[in-house]
Amino acid sequence: MTPTLHIAEIFCSVQGEGALTGVPSVFVRTSGCNLRCRWCDTPYTSWEPEGAAWTVDAIVAEVARHAPVRHVVLTGGEPLIAKHLDALAARLHDAGYHLTVETAGTVFTPLPVDLWSVSPKLADSTPGTDAGAWRDRHERARYRPAVIRQMMDAGDYQLKFVATAPSDVDEIAAIVNAVNATPERVMLMPQGTGESEIDERSRWLVPLCIARGWRFCDRLHVRLFGHTRGT
Repeated sequence: MTPTLHIAEIFCSVQGEGALTGVPSVFVRTSGCNLRCRWCDTPYTSWEPEGAAWTVDAIVAEVARHAPVRHVVLTGGEPLIAKHLDALAARLHDAGYHLTVETAGTVFTPLPVDLWSVSPKLADSTPGTDAGAWRDRHERARYRPAVIRQMMDAGDYQLKFVATAPSDVDEIAAIVNAVNATPERVMLMPQGTGESEIDERSRWLVPLCIARGWRFCDRLHVRLFGHTRGT
């Protein structure tokens, strides 16, 4: 049987976040997530999952169409819950692509990944009571320090946190200490889907990063393209 994945979108852009900011990359976005963040910026992969079935062969062919780009980002939703992601990662790795997995760090699958980009979800990500059963499901699943450590041990990594308020820093510090992360691999990113929000939060976030020895992480794709799909 030909392996297929439920894919929301595949597009080529520049990486907008983290250590590889600015690097031309093909993004393969799976649909489906085991969390329901209240501020999710890709609800079409979680709250209302969209997409279509793509074979591994078709995905690899679409990635190759964007040559000479050699970086591929497997993202979501939560890509690590996608059936047959291992087959896709193996094919892309064997073809010589640099692979980044963008994950919330709640489930682990060993893959031939060059960069584990782990974004643990803070307490303020939990949705309200109007989310029904998802409120408790999200809260139970959102933070798995043992899983995060598995990813850190599996290869190169970055811990990328979304910060909404200065009070988030204490919670972030507790997670960083719990998993014993190297400060230079900890990145704080302002929550926001527009430049004004990003700028406002950056003003207090940058000094907090400096004080802790962490890295400030901007959102280049939002600045270049706005909050739009396929960017």
